[in-house]
Amino acid sequence: MTAVTVLRLNHRKERDKRITIHVALVARAFGAKGMVYSGEQDDKLEESVAGVSEAWGGRFSCEHVKEPFRFARRFKGTRVHLTFYGMPLSEVVAKGAGKAGGKGVLVIVGGAKVPREFYNISEYNVSVTGQPHSEVAALAVFLHEFLGRSEERLNFPGWKMRINPSNGKKLVERKPRRKEHGRKDAGGRKK
Repeated sequence: MTAVTVLRLNHRKERDKRITIHVALVARAFGAKGMVYSGEQDDKLEESVAGVSEAWGGRFSCEHVKEPFRFARRFKGTRVHLTFYGMPLSEVVAKGAGKAGGKGVLVIVGGAKVPREFYNISEYNVSVTGQPHSEVAALAVFLHEFLGRSEERLNFPGWKMRINPSNGKKLVERKPRRKEHGRKDAGGRKK
């Protein structure tokens, strides 16, 4: 599968906290390897994303970058910018944009107004519907199509909990914690 990194532009702690965490959650759940974000650095965002990966498994990184354009320009792979001004998603997928030659794909997701330079350096400016809507929805639909609808087959090693599919119940499987052998309580008894 093509290695995908998401670049979330212009995060604002107070205004965008839920949107940016949802961008990260969607990126992770749909198979991206990590998210880089610009704007205001947000330790709580990074801790939340790390906590999700710890509980639900997999390796997913979340890092702040001070110079997002420089990061995007230096990316050694295909750059895809999600915007409703771009080419229809179906055309981009049909052209084989996912064939990045092993170098990976950077998916650029806007926040506030996206500078023109990001449009110019992207090999693909992609529209999901051609209508204004959520960047979270656009990312989910894009990754679903771009990665060949593979999110249901993803494996998240190291999980502590996971959902077992069910039509009528909430079935959460939790891995049992390992017992530590040889530890004693305050009274000298083995635990």
